[in-house]
Amino acid sequence: MAFPASFSHSASLQLSASFHGERTTSTLLPSSTSSNSCPFFSGSKTMSPSRLVVYSRRLSGLEEAMKMRREQRERSNTKFTRPLPLRRGRVSPRLPVPDDIPKPPYVSTKELPELASEHQFHDAEGIEKMRAACELAARVLQSAGELVKPSITTNEIDKAVHQMIIDAGAYPSPLGYGGFPKSVCTSVNECMCHGIPDSRQLQDGDIINIDVTVYLNGYHGDTSKTFLCGNVNDILKRLVKVTEECMEKGIAVCKDGASFKKIGKRISEHAEKYGFDVVERFVGHGVGKVFHSEPVILHHRNDKGGTMVEGQTFTIEPIFTIGSTDCITWPDNWTTLTADGGPAAQFEHTILITRTGAEILTKC
Repeated sequence: MAFPASFSHSASLQLSASFHGERTTSTLLPSSTSSNSCPFFSGSKTMSPSRLVVYSRRLSGLEEAMKMRREQRERSNTKFTRPLPLRRGRVSPRLPVPDDIPKPPYVSTKELPELASEHQFHDAEGIEKMRAACELAARVLQSAGELVKPSITTNEIDKAVHQMIIDAGAYPSPLGYGGFPKSVCTSVNECMCHGIPDSRQLQDGDIINIDVTVYLNGYHGDTSKTFLCGNVNDILKRLVKVTEECMEKGIAVCKDGASFKKIGKRISEHAEKYGFDVVERFVGHGVGKVFHSEPVILHHRNDKGGTMVEGQTFTIEPIFTIGSTDCITWPDNWTTLTADGGPAAQFEHTILITRTGAEILTKC
């Protein structure tokens, strides 16, 4: 379950974000340069004309890459026909959880918990409990995906997810988190994340992200995937495919001692080949005994410090869109849509940092 970013990345990156219904934008401001400065001169020394020619070619290549990226976006935007805008359906009452199932502390209050400042590390026993919670989340997500078809409602998916989780003796982590009324997040088409299940039926050609988190034996396992509903057009298929690949690329750079900023760099490098931009508003997060904690995982290029440590768990969960990455939030304070109505896709895994790499825990 994605956590909203609410911090400054660096002096040159101005991020304006609001969690309660305001439109959000992210603008990268270029650093200023002096007309008197030139990289080719240092004191009385000058570079040779041949070096200048090489530099000119590099600039030309950069301009060409930017031109290709703009053309890719234009082709995507002109070919894609948006479905009818999402409308809130009827939201049924929250489902009951048996009294004997342990519940996370936040369930007793409707207040949204703050991001915990502690990174989450685990001993051998904790790792086994994390594996169990994450494996359950993965199995539930897989089963939920099998339900995706035209005419099913997201409320029906929520009921099925809820039942699978409590049958396993676990608690559905989203239920009651900051007042969230359902047991799973279902984000359809232009919904970036945190969609509340309701009576709307899925339509042929929709895409839907299902975000499952379970609380088992005192540990949270968090995962999500975007599924295709019926006959989905090639543009959306590409968006979904590239988003999953970006998550995998981000995971591939993780290991003990690696810097967190490598995740965003690798994700951005892959996405830019296809003309996609990542949504900066939502981030990955530490997960374990606490649902959301440090470290904050940025999915775009950044200068955030810090390195990964063996035994640490967190999520990687990029969101990509066709069109604008700006967003709006409905009055329910949860459902977040793209500002221009373009589609969005997301994938998420919980990972464990090891000495030589990262173990994906949310697999079954």
